[in-house]
Amino acid sequence: MIIWLASYPKSGNTWVRSIIASLIYTNDGIFNFDLLENIRQFPTAKHFRRFTNDIGNLNEIMKYWIKAQDFINLDNKVKFFKTHHLNCKIGKSSFTNKENTLATIYIVRDPRNLVSSISNHYSKSLEESKNFLLSPRYIGGYKKFGEKKKENLTSILGSWQEHYKFWKKNNDSYLLIRYEDLITKPLDELIRIITFLKKFMSIETNTEKNNNIIKTTNFKNLQLLEGKGRFKENAYESTDNKIKFFNLGPENNWENSLDFKIKNEIEQKLSNEMKELGYLK
Repeated sequence: MIIWLASYPKSGNTWVRSIIASLIYTNDGIFNFDLLENIRQFPTAKHFRRFTNDIGNLNEIMKYWIKAQDFINLDNKVKFFKTHHLNCKIGKSSFTNKENTLATIYIVRDPRNLVSSISNHYSKSLEESKNFLLSPRYIGGYKKFGEKKKENLTSILGSWQEHYKFWKKNNDSYLLIRYEDLITKPLDELIRIITFLKKFMSIETNTEKNNNIIKTTNFKNLQLLEGKGRFKENAYESTDNKIKFFNLGPENNWENSLDFKIKNEIEQKLSNEMKELGYLK
């Protein structure tokens, strides 16, 4: 069955994915980007080709969300998938169900800090990025050399608010990870992840391995590895202009980038969720 690593874009999913990949798929906890191949994204085209040839049609794809997951789970093994997809139901089509979902780790980030990250990743202005997270959206994967990557399907994103609420709703096996806590207390968050995953699988680790995980998955090291060309999931603004994925990270402070109008609108419209998450008092 599937353990989802779910998040709104630019909220730290790749960071948590790196931590879990080092925990599950190494003996020593030392991270490298090749480990991310063990935790792929859903949905992608390969999951649906046995069911339909109309890969570019979202209305067709949604008919097979559950069948694709049924097929993935035929081996009855625990596996991890990253997703930015909204946990939604459209007509008779549910994105996932309890028969296919073992658990969810949901990664969230202060939406005020998301604005500049979205701006960098999607090449948008701060105003456009604010509107992006406040309004229901679809995303279709990044582009490279002017063409959409073949494996990336259109995903229903919803708004930031919808995304958070829909993944939390009626989710019995759910762990919330705040991006900000990964920065300030990474070892505590790793222990929370280990404790949660032990409910569903055997975890082999020790103090040395845990320390290696924290050291090799910290933001500066991920940034360094990306700078050496080891990261393969960058967005492309144009043919020759690769967008930096690990951009500001812990140094991204909304107080230095957002004007009062944008900050105020986000805090007003997302007040309940931000208070619930500890981002507002």
